[in-house]
Amino acid sequence: MTTLEIAGYKLGQGQPCFIIAEAGVNHNGDLEMAHRLVDQAVRCNADAVKFQTFKTERVMTRRAPKASYQLETTQVSESQFDMAKGFELPMEAFGQLMAYCDKQGILFLSSPFDDESANLLAGLGVAAFKIPSGEITNLPFLTRVARFGKPMIVSTGMANMAEVDTAVRTIEEAGNRQFVLLQCVSNYPADPANINLRAMHTMAAAFNVPVGYSDHTPGIEVPLAAVALGACVIEKHFTLDQSLPGPDHRASLEPQELGAMVRGIRTVESALGDGRKEPVLAEANTAAVARKSLVAARDISANTVLTENLIAIKRPGTGLAPAMRESLVGRSTKVDIPEDTLLTLKMLA
Repeated sequence: MTTLEIAGYKLGQGQPCFIIAEAGVNHNGDLEMAHRLVDQAVRCNADAVKFQTFKTERVMTRRAPKASYQLETTQVSESQFDMAKGFELPMEAFGQLMAYCDKQGILFLSSPFDDESANLLAGLGVAAFKIPSGEITNLPFLTRVARFGKPMIVSTGMANMAEVDTAVRTIEEAGNRQFVLLQCVSNYPADPANINLRAMHTMAAAFNVPVGYSDHTPGIEVPLAAVALGACVIEKHFTLDQSLPGPDHRASLEPQELGAMVRGIRTVESALGDGRKEPVLAEANTAAVARKSLVAARDISANTVLTENLIAIKRPGTGLAPAMRESLVGRSTKVDIPEDTLLTLKMLA
């Protein structure tokens, strides 16, 4: 599997998981709140914080319907257009956000939803482009973004394998081989039973590219499982407060949960190891205590021929291994051996 690099972060098999704290539109159109989201992502030790860049008029018609989850979390009487317009940041805000992220020591990312937004981000010199799931069948858009020559992180929510294959070929034909595919289920919140993390392996095998996971399930368990299965990228929505108005807050982590997820991912990574089956140094003391050795089953006089019933197997494990018992049977003792004494070869003729 190939690897790629984004702003010094290496993504791929054997590399630390790249953790994206997805702020999205959870700033509710407020730049000051966007700064607070950056601050929280930094405190939680995320690698990157990601926003969404769009001009509502270029993304949707004024009559575009809301998704079911949006109807549940926003005013039914409000159109999707008006809802999105309320969360839209001015284009100049993204340069400010990028500069603020640089100052705070976290990588700035944003998902463009239209050509103008992609051009803006390219002009700002973003390190990579995050392609939202809704754009995976927008082949002209994929071609445009791919031609910027930047790494791409491509979410595959709502897509079948044929659509992913078409998207991959479109990106590659535009001259870009630096991309990651993220398994994703575009429902907010998503049911863990629908997530199908093993699809990461399917895409990795089919396309020979790094794979990861963009999560919309409640809690942090599924992202941790994804890392255990080899996800090299985890993206997770977060918010300052789940009770805030807006479509995505309900399916987002609050800061303390985001911090727990990051710590959990690093713990899972440390537990994966290199795959070689061998004892670790920390087990040495336990091995000495928990394993067993050959000992005298009772007091044994010198010049006694050892029989099986004279040799017991007991703790500790610092003497002759139990597997040697048959080789001791029939040998004579040279000295008196008290009961429960660890047997040694020097005691035997």
